[in-house]
Amino acid sequence: MSKLILTIVVGLASLVSAAAQASSGVVGGQPKALVRSDEIANPSRVRALSGSGAADKASDATAIRPSSLLNHATAKNAVPQPGLSSANVPATRPRTSITIAATTAALPLSPNQIYRVGVGDVLDVKVLDVPTAKSTLYTVLEGGLLDYPLSNAPLAVAGMTADEIAAQLTVRIKVLDNPRVAVRVRDYSSHSVIVSGFVLDPGARFLRRETTPLYVVLAEARPRSEAIRATITRAGGPAINIDLKNQNSLATPVLPGDIIKVLTPAAEPSSFYYTGGALNTPGQKPFHSGLTLTQAILASGGVTRAAGSKIKVSRQGTDGRLLLSEYSLRQIEEGKLADPLLQAGDRIAVTEGR
Repeated sequence: MSKLILTIVVGLASLVSAAAQASSGVVGGQPKALVRSDEIANPSRVRALSGSGAADKASDATAIRPSSLLNHATAKNAVPQPGLSSANVPATRPRTSITIAATTAALPLSPNQIYRVGVGDVLDVKVLDVPTAKSTLYTVLEGGLLDYPLSNAPLAVAGMTADEIAAQLTVRIKVLDNPRVAVRVRDYSSHSVIVSGFVLDPGARFLRRETTPLYVVLAEARPRSEAIRATITRAGGPAINIDLKNQNSLATPVLPGDIIKVLTPAAEPSSFYYTGGALNTPGQKPFHSGLTLTQAILASGGVTRAAGSKIKVSRQGTDGRLLLSEYSLRQIEEGKLADPLLQAGDRIAVTEGR
């Protein structure tokens, strides 16, 4: 009986010792394996606690990697591991990721998208949520100043956009708490160009942007049907020649201060020469520099069947008398004689017969 009692006592002592080791994290003399939240999601990675703190940190650095972590969506739908109830499954760590914050600087607006206020422009300045029976229109005065009553002093607005002016007034208005100011250009007067020539409505045109395509300006001036070209004269640069039949040329930017002249075909000649005799279309012909005898004959329709080979050219001398020169058309055509240059006022006669 005493042996039986001794056996029971030893057994109870063993049970108590095992329970104490389990509560202290030691099983069988060895540290009990610990399970982290990310190890639950990946049961294959279970590490035991090391007795050395440095080794433990090194193990942490190599055990936790972004590729081994589940994202939030996966963790939300994770299936509990065997032996663990869903209530005891710790929340898994979200997937580690590196986000590169790309700060995109605001692109500056091009000149054809903005308008900078100048002297003479009329601005519509309104304080939102504050109704008033007074006029909200204010003209930009000499010196580029805006004299707004609620501002503590005149504001220099020349060269500013409407939004920039609104921001300045918001700071300057002290009689209201957090005022909301809206500014827009009512009348454009400071950016002007001059349009002249073959248009139905010549005169000054006012631009509504820092640069405006030529076709916008011409649409207001209404070119005549015979207009085929234009020139843009700009301070500090050569004249720009524009072909009005070319769509790309019509998009040429126009700047404030430009002078635009719309033109017809080349001006009528002020000089002429005269042909007669055995020619198909004799008469008065426009003269241009470099005109030769054979070119003048071709411009007159060429010689008739009755024409001879001799051509007489009469030219007025300094004393008013005509000086006569005679040429052989055949020798000119055969290259035996040079094709003579003509002068304005020359008279050409093609003889008949041989």
